[in-house]
Amino acid sequence: MRLAMALVGFALLSTAAQAAGYERVRVPSYDGELDAVLYLPQGPGPFPAVVAMHGCGGLWRDNGQLSTRHSDWGERLSMSGIAVLMPDSYGSRKLGSQCGVKELTVRASRERVADAAAARQWLQSRTDIRADAIALLGWSGGGSTVLAAIRRDRRPADERADFARAVAFYPGCRVQSESASFSARLPLMILMGDADDWTPAAPCDYLAKAARARGEKVELVVYPGALHDFDHPRLEVRERSDIANSATGTGKATVGTNPAARDDAIKRVKAFLKGL
Repeated sequence: MRLAMALVGFALLSTAAQAAGYERVRVPSYDGELDAVLYLPQGPGPFPAVVAMHGCGGLWRDNGQLSTRHSDWGERLSMSGIAVLMPDSYGSRKLGSQCGVKELTVRASRERVADAAAARQWLQSRTDIRADAIALLGWSGGGSTVLAAIRRDRRPADERADFARAVAFYPGCRVQSESASFSARLPLMILMGDADDWTPAAPCDYLAKAARARGEKVELVVYPGALHDFDHPRLEVRERSDIANSATGTGKATVGTNPAARDDAIKRVKAFLKGL
């Protein structure tokens, strides 16, 4: 009886997901399997694709719904002909939000880089995906994963095609900007606000300038007055007080949508990904 009820529940969940435009999938990884969400464009493909890495809050809201930002970008990119795979780095390991955790066990520069690689390999095993046209995108902590994953000294060891390009929304750039060995092996676009008091723009500015001086294709877009989460479809400006690593050291940061920055970022990301 319990098994039958579980199967019914899973069927209802799958139906709801499909109605929302995505499919729940499982991605083999180095330490088990990753739960993930897959958005596919209409048609037979093969499609270019994006591996999208969530921030410290995870992929899901408390009510079991895909977070608004992720569903917005998934629907938006898939409607433009790009498949989107969003691995759940935290939920897959039975973890909730990590925004208030100082000592992370699933680190942006280690476990999450491996998650991104597993997601790329899974996409490349599909006949409806162009194996040589997969980009990497991330928000906040996921953006920090992007920076770590595209280092020249972390080129994938497998013989498959590498990520083609990368996008990082408001990443924490300090670790990579202070690394003497950082060098971007892929075209990279970083988007952030100059009023961000969670992951400030200054370290990213230093990183981008140093990268360009070396001849690397790193573009930084800084939006005046924009805060962390500026690309969220509808997030009222508010102060959060549950941040383990805020720029101010107070555990507080201000977040919220900036419509002008959001609209420009959508245009820039779509244009950047057209190069896939």
